[in-house]
Amino acid sequence: MQIEEKDELYEHFKFTVDRGQELMRIDKYLLNLIQNTSRNKIQNAARSGCVLVNGTPEKQNYMVKPGDNITILMPNPPREIEIIAENIPLDICYEDDDIIIVNKPAGLVVHPAFGNYTGTLVNALSYHFQGKRTKEGEPVRPLLVHRIDKNTSGIIAVAKSEEAQMKIAREFYDHTIERKYWALVWGDFDENEGTIVAKVGRNLKDRLVMTTFSEENEHGKYAVTHWKVLERFGYVTLIECRLETGRTHQIRVHLKSIGHPLFNDETYGGNKIIKGTTFTKYKQFVNNCFELIPRQTLHAKQLGLLHPSTGENMFFDSDLPPDFTAVLDKWRRYKIVNSE
Repeated sequence: MQIEEKDELYEHFKFTVDRGQELMRIDKYLLNLIQNTSRNKIQNAARSGCVLVNGTPEKQNYMVKPGDNITILMPNPPREIEIIAENIPLDICYEDDDIIIVNKPAGLVVHPAFGNYTGTLVNALSYHFQGKRTKEGEPVRPLLVHRIDKNTSGIIAVAKSEEAQMKIAREFYDHTIERKYWALVWGDFDENEGTIVAKVGRNLKDRLVMTTFSEENEHGKYAVTHWKVLERFGYVTLIECRLETGRTHQIRVHLKSIGHPLFNDETYGGNKIIKGTTFTKYKQFVNNCFELIPRQTLHAKQLGLLHPSTGENMFFDSDLPPDFTAVLDKWRRYKIVNSE
């Protein structure tokens, strides 16, 4: 029996070994069942703790037995897109043989896809990695472990080897990665903190956008966002969001679902005046804010993970970009003037 769950970056397989199965190495057993993979990829997954038998991580030489319950987490096979190395400036926070941490500017797409085959973070990293080799002597190439939206700024981690990618993938799967975002959202909150639990999936009428689904609904994937108020401006609020899961557009969709869309988020309704007065002067003020930050006001502020080789706790923090700080300063001045 096989169950397959696909995320944008990973595939999660579950198998129950048949009663008549003869003893066989698990890497060979899985190679016979999983399409578009290799024995080396399966062995990397095993070395990284991403192959579990009856809930326990096992190495590639484990001999499968009838009735064993096997789960394996693997990166999705990359689409056949030629990656063109491009000399695009990078704000590198940290780099070693296993990982690179980049502070991504808003407007930069993470990976090539339809409509964006060049000019992406992956193209920039491919240029940066030219001539570099892994510990195994293979050319270094950027291997994604997570993504952030084109118009979201902030910290993103990229693996430089398959083994590192697998180990970080396991951290994401186990929800042990620490990710905190800062967001400016419409409206004020009655509480200082809270948690949003709602399944997230593609809108059934418009596949380009995401939406929330009830727990009973068959659509969507389980998603949890913890939020905390950082600063109140009356009509808008600066909050910190801590992700427990990492679904596409999760923060944007979750906050919209509770009536607090991100400031100037065109896709999810935050690019119009939702809270405030009817005065022309106020409308002009908000439009001036929109011009300062012509994107959703969301920044990947902090990232914490275990280093894939050393196991060391690593923590990265990035400053807010100028457009984000400019709009916050404008709201602060507005609040002071209107409270006098």
